[in-house]
Amino acid sequence: MKAAVLSAVGGPITIEDIPTPSPKAGEVLVRVAACGVCHTDLHVVKGEVQFPLPCVLGHEISGVVETVAPDVKTAQPGDTVVCSFIMPCGVCHYCVRGRDDLCETFFAMNRLRGTLYDGTSRLCRSDGTALAMYSMGGLAEYAVVPASDVFPAPAGVPLTDACILGCAMMTAYGAVKHQARVQPNETVAVIGTGGVGSNVIQVAKTFGAGQIIAVDVRDDKLEAARGLGATHTVNAARQEVVAAVQTLTSGHGVDVAIEALGRPETVVNAFMMTRDGGRTVVIGIAPGTTTAGIEITRLVRRGIQLIGSYGSRVRTDMPDVLALAARGQVSASQPITRRYALAQADAAYGALNRGEIVGRAIVVMA
Repeated sequence: MKAAVLSAVGGPITIEDIPTPSPKAGEVLVRVAACGVCHTDLHVVKGEVQFPLPCVLGHEISGVVETVAPDVKTAQPGDTVVCSFIMPCGVCHYCVRGRDDLCETFFAMNRLRGTLYDGTSRLCRSDGTALAMYSMGGLAEYAVVPASDVFPAPAGVPLTDACILGCAMMTAYGAVKHQARVQPNETVAVIGTGGVGSNVIQVAKTFGAGQIIAVDVRDDKLEAARGLGATHTVNAARQEVVAAVQTLTSGHGVDVAIEALGRPETVVNAFMMTRDGGRTVVIGIAPGTTTAGIEITRLVRRGIQLIGSYGSRVRTDMPDVLALAARGQVSASQPITRRYALAQADAAYGALNRGEIVGRAIVVMA
């Protein structure tokens, strides 16, 4: 099969012919239809997040089940499926307590070592050199995925477009439902309206937010945010962000501010625009050990909750996300503004790095 391989920090991402992998016990082989282009992969390309090299990136896929291991009963060849970027082991301390978004095995084996849960990768070069897997290594024609992470694709949604439900949408859903706990008529600010932030807007709307303020530095992204449900916009390149949000909320600030960039200044802005007793939720991944300076006394005296959120609770939330998409309450297709072929994977991440992509880009295999 063909796969997009990152061999060194800084790239390029090159297309190689490598052996098609085979699933082991508890695993499924998926013929990939499409894979989302996510900023988390870009952090690996730039060396801002440490990960073993060489590797195959891509963690947001949809496709068709090709084969399954003999012990797998939950999927069969021919099923159309969506897979989450978090691949729960199902048996660790957090998984058995319903917090598979914190799966210890996923972080220890996959995110640190680039393997699946027997300690080995399913991917290698033709000479036998192992290729690390970032999640399932979805920037390839085929991917091996734990059966615990394979879900039926929603009816009525183009299979290629459904890939973004497994990261961009499920990350947004987890933040809005569990950490932000958005209630009807609450005010919500979304800082950064890219691939994840644009979906936070959609999900916040479905949860009944009364006012949704999109914050970004580009008018085209803000216009797209309005199309997804934002009621107001703030261009951070031309306005003082906190003051603008305060004005839009009659001086109170927002009930919930969700930061989707992972930058110190935007985390601080999100905190400062949160009203007394409100929630600041951070979902943007930052390079290395980047920190943000939060005013401690305001945090304490004003009773503000500062919360991190990484994805959703896969086995319980993904069915809900897929149902929202099937009912048309959120759109997988509308946030997608660019489509690349696998051979163009390096160009796709270059465009993402330059900030050129509005919403989400995807890599389509066929």
